[in-house]
Amino acid sequence: MKNNIFDHGAKGRKISVAAAVVLLFFGVAQAQQSDGRRPDELKTYLDLESKETNVKLDQILHQLYEVNQKIITLSFIQRYGDKIKMERAMVPNQDYDLVPSWVFTPVERESGKRYPAVVAVHGGFHYSLDEEFFGYIVRFVSEGYVVVFPEYGGSRGYGRPHYNNQRYGTGDVADVLSVAEWFADKPYVDAKRLGIVGRSRGGMTTLLAIQHKPKLFKAAVDVVGLADFLMYMAYKPEYRRNQIAQEPQFSGLPFDNLQAYIDASPIMHVEKIEAPLLIHATTYDTTVNHKVHSERLVEALKAHGKKYEYKLYDRAPGSHDFSDGDSPESADSLNRIIKFLDKYLK
Repeated sequence: MKNNIFDHGAKGRKISVAAAVVLLFFGVAQAQQSDGRRPDELKTYLDLESKETNVKLDQILHQLYEVNQKIITLSFIQRYGDKIKMERAMVPNQDYDLVPSWVFTPVERESGKRYPAVVAVHGGFHYSLDEEFFGYIVRFVSEGYVVVFPEYGGSRGYGRPHYNNQRYGTGDVADVLSVAEWFADKPYVDAKRLGIVGRSRGGMTTLLAIQHKPKLFKAAVDVVGLADFLMYMAYKPEYRRNQIAQEPQFSGLPFDNLQAYIDASPIMHVEKIEAPLLIHATTYDTTVNHKVHSERLVEALKAHGKKYEYKLYDRAPGSHDFSDGDSPESADSLNRIIKFLDKYLK
């Protein structure tokens, strides 16, 4: 794994924030001119010579995304770098492209030891590693796990081509599986003790991942995840429905391409699940309503005789984002996740 200025353990943490920001801006400028993608993509997305205002603004926007992502990594290193080593990897996927990923391991990793591992999957329409996932990552590593955090296609902070490679329920799942298999092959990872944890869209991706690769994961956790993508499209705002409908795997709304939406709906494929599954949800979640998603998923799991655990919180503070909060419900959820992972991965 190639080191860079954000690849630290306890050593090297004394880089000043001011110096880092200067390096970041130089790095972003350099990256925009030496991107390793195909020439046609460079012409389409990175025309640095363009005089058009909208193109200039778009370049600035994505530069800001990249700078923000690097500041997030610096923030993690400053807080936890004495105990947790954070490394960036660029993992090949099935499309012969690269998936940016973050690997978290103990600084004092035991020589020759194979650790149980967790694939942590973020949610959001164009989201990426942020502070709200720090608590999960730090807790997992402190409990003896190693963690990989895939930034699947559509994640922000890695340039416009990656940002635009948004493929709900297909490309995101393929990228996560590529990273999971790459991680499982590391000499310090015990491939027989690999788990996956996802929140919101990450929960949907988690469900689809354990359906596509039933033997890969020994435990899975879905926190406020989308189980029925067809229903999700039915109640989302019109602008978001149209954004999703424009993605190449859908090429239209459900009445244009019903099968594509069925394929992306985990609730339609419960029979494929083999890994024990933990599901957390909360009432009054207007983004992923528990009656539409988690409770119907539980009924399907029950009907197919699958192994699962389910916890429904009563109006947890933060609603859909309750797991980000400093609340008894959030703490209880994380404790239950650790207990569940320990049960099947240790």
